Amino acid sequence: MHCFVFRHSFRARRSPASPTTLVVVNFWSHFVSLLRLHRCALAAASVLLAMTSFALPATAGLEAALNALKANDMATAEKELQLLAKERDPRAEFLLGFYVYGNPQSKLFDLSKGAPLLLDAAERGYTPAMIPLAGAYADGKGVPKSYYEAYKWMLIAERWNVPVTEQLLEQIAHELKPEEIDKAKAEAIAYTFKTK
Repeated sequence: MHCFVFRHSFRARRSPASPTTLVVVNFWSHFVSLLRLHRCALAAASVLLAMTSFALPATAGLEAALNALKANDMATAEKELQLLAKERDPRAEFLLGFYVYGNPQSKLFDLSKGAPLLLDAAERGYTPAMIPLAGAYADGKGVPKSYYEAYKWMLIAERWNVPVTEQLLEQIAHELKPEEIDKAKAEAIAYTFKTK
């Protein structure tokens, strides 16, 4: 399954193990492993939501959306998630932005709709949205192309222990000047999530 915008290959560089061998660092390969984790998380999330549906009224809509996503029924998933996204539920924004609008295999594929939803979810601290958002910035899909913003969001994700950020940070760093890296690090450390 090809999702969102991580088809950007960064420059080839010499491998430290063999100086004559070129290694193409591909952002996509790291993302595919993260996507597989998210597919497993969808199944686990639906079970968890079923167990806690009595606690949150929004959970019923999220459960229906997760079931629709598992059945590959993007229209139903969109309908269920839009209601929650209007209330700015970061989980719904992520699922809608990443799986519905950010999935090239979806009939509703539209990165101009997906990236802003991911941005809002990430700005409010929803960590699963941060890596796809960084990829959107790196590729300029749905948001202005900016390796600086991509690097900053990867640093924020790393700070919150999101997996696979270390390798992705190295790849993006090759596109930035040292002073840009330092500035992004300072911004990431000082970043506070929005509450509204």
